[in-house]
Amino acid sequence: MTKALIAALPALALAACSFGGKPPKQLLALTPPVVQPNTGVPIDPARSITVITPSAAAALAGQRVPVYEGPNAFAYVKDARWIEAPARQFQLLLAEALRAKGGRLVLDARQTTVDPGQRLGGSLIAFGVDATTGQAVVTFDAILTRGVEASASRRFEARVPVGAIDARNSAAAIDKAANQVASEVAAWVG
Repeated sequence: MTKALIAALPALALAACSFGGKPPKQLLALTPPVVQPNTGVPIDPARSITVITPSAAAALAGQRVPVYEGPNAFAYVKDARWIEAPARQFQLLLAEALRAKGGRLVLDARQTTVDPGQRLGGSLIAFGVDATTGQAVVTFDAILTRGVEASASRRFEARVPVGAIDARNSAAAIDKAANQVASEVAAWVG
């Protein structure tokens, strides 16, 4: 074999692979509240909070947008894909909502060199469209801990009318519901 053919083999092998079909026209994302630039808070472990990625059901583990068609059945919105899994997006949304409220140092779980302070985690129960009511629904079971003991827990839920169940309308309604839940969680955490 010639050197040119040997060099081309990896590219030919890669060209023969399929990476999951045709990509969507666009990816969907949540829009967090705006945190003003050049703002900060003092690093005070008593006032810091770490936001942990919530656990989520298998239906929410991927990037597709679920449509709940009843208590035991769901489908997905056609041609709709999140930019990343809902639980990770919701974690970032919660962190930004807490930052926007101000007065607290908000940490990511990967920032282990700073005292984590309180920890906010929980379970993302619903993050999609309820076809039976025509509403986007976001349900989050929050758990606030300090040290090894839970200090408080609470369920938050928001429902927003969707209109047509398509990528654009579903994403906008879910975004609005998720921001409402994040705002309520930030007020609850204080």
